[in-house]
Amino acid sequence: MTTELSLSDIRQRWNEVLDIVESQDRVIWIAYFDARLESFENGRLTLDFRDSNKLATGHNFQETRLRHRALLQGAIYDVFKMSIVVVEK
Repeated sequence: MTTELSLSDIRQRWNEVLDIVESQDRVIWIAYFDARLESFENGRLTLDFRDSNKLATGHNFQETRLRHRALLQGAIYDVFKMSIVVVEK
């Protein structure tokens, strides 16, 4: 019997994912730390980074996230044992 992975499941274990990312690259961890997990449908996890732009100086790590998305997706695979595509809103 297999169960469908839900957004709630991912949220419950998101810190595990971030811990793996941090153990491999702290800068990438910082780039993903303030992500909001917005939706999960058809194997695609949508992250929202609107909060990162609230500060006057901002801290937009979009380019870093794009270049290193495979690291995050690998950490997600390590936790959930399934391939999930990460996209940004």
